[in-house]
Amino acid sequence: MPKTGSSAPPAPPKKNNAKPAPGTPARASAKPPAAAPSGSALEIKDTRTSKTYNVPVADGAIRATELKKIRTNDPDDTGLMSYDPAFLNTASCRSAITFIDGDKGILRYRGYPIEQLAENATFLEVAWLLRHGELPTQPEYDQFIHEITFHTYVHENMRKFLEGFRYDAHPMAMLNSSVAGLAAFYPSARNIFDETERNISIIRLLAKTPTIAAFSYRHVKGLPFVYPDNRLSYVENFLSMIARMSESKYEANPVFARALEILFILHADHEQNCSTSAVRGVGSSHVDPFSAISAGVAALFGPLHGGANEQVLRMISEIGSVKNVPKFIETVKSGEGGRLMGFGHRVYKSYDPRAKIVKKLADEIFKVVGVDKDLEIALELERIALSDDYFTSRKLYPNVDFYTGLIYRSMAFPTDFFTVLFAIGRMPGWLAQWEEMLLDKEQKISRPRQVYTGLPERPFRSKLKAK
Repeated sequence: MPKTGSSAPPAPPKKNNAKPAPGTPARASAKPPAAAPSGSALEIKDTRTSKTYNVPVADGAIRATELKKIRTNDPDDTGLMSYDPAFLNTASCRSAITFIDGDKGILRYRGYPIEQLAENATFLEVAWLLRHGELPTQPEYDQFIHEITFHTYVHENMRKFLEGFRYDAHPMAMLNSSVAGLAAFYPSARNIFDETERNISIIRLLAKTPTIAAFSYRHVKGLPFVYPDNRLSYVENFLSMIARMSESKYEANPVFARALEILFILHADHEQNCSTSAVRGVGSSHVDPFSAISAGVAALFGPLHGGANEQVLRMISEIGSVKNVPKFIETVKSGEGGRLMGFGHRVYKSYDPRAKIVKKLADEIFKVVGVDKDLEIALELERIALSDDYFTSRKLYPNVDFYTGLIYRSMAFPTDFFTVLFAIGRMPGWLAQWEEMLLDKEQKISRPRQVYTGLPERPFRSKLKAK
């Protein structure tokens, strides 16, 4: 069970009626497409027809629909398509929320460097920032905390719903089902273009997700559920629901509480990743936000996405000892063994900026809990990989998953709960991206094209025996 220590709870937030209206994000909608500079175009010559086309270039991109103008003389030709498996080089939207430069190792939320936010901001400040585009004023922040605090409790039927899962259910499966189930408790949430309904749905998801997550944790452990203690801060309240036993008043270890808050901030958004794309894709059908967010939770469940930090610990467990690290590294390099989990990133081609922050955070945590065998293995893996040209030449640096799993385990969270913690942190990013998509007039229901590779038309001949 996660460890505890001592920390004084903050003073309860004051209620006020700060403006603008809470359902109106300051910069939630995407900016209109910038006009291409005069003469800024891509000239394409189609060697099939010897025709030349000029495709406008704006913001370093062309519109894929422009390619439909490129056709052969075949009357059945519907125009050229771009083929991009896994969307390696396709922009699906225009977004003002998160900026990433993978080559330079830059991550910014609404223009603020992630390093500054992790050092100075609270998680709920970042949640407000992602949605509204600006940091909250004190009145806005106090009102926001009041609203979050007021909605931390879940309906008692939700408790019964969670109790219906098997004792060994994966907590991410429980979280995913429960988030989707909230749509049944709040049917008016389907009015997604009503600002008041949209705002209360966002508040509910931010407030209730930690409660559902903690209930899932306690259910798997066979422990009684702990209800929210709204005298505590957002993170401390979550830790209370996780770890509180018979104490009359829960006091979180301040090192662990701040570490978890920083990890939530680092995970809050990361541009158009798999789970965010899932939220936008499902949300584009104009379904309620609970159903759209549950799609993000489902995507995050995958071992190639949110489950990556679990894979790091499994790799360390398989290595078994520090003395086995060199042999493991050689098998990775030769291609004869396993993969080096927690190194490299789809976007970052230099050091993941989040990993630098988490590495420092890990050092602080390990000063409190000490260094054990698994941590020694991890540190040796890091040392060898960072000094080996095989990995550095391929830009395989430690990513955020390499360290977060170690921190979570040091705080005594079970391995299968790591992705749930990721989901709590990612919630404000999913919500900001979902709302930005709704308010973007260019967006329509997601409907990718395909390149058909099947058989041509053929007559039906049954292969069943005649009756």
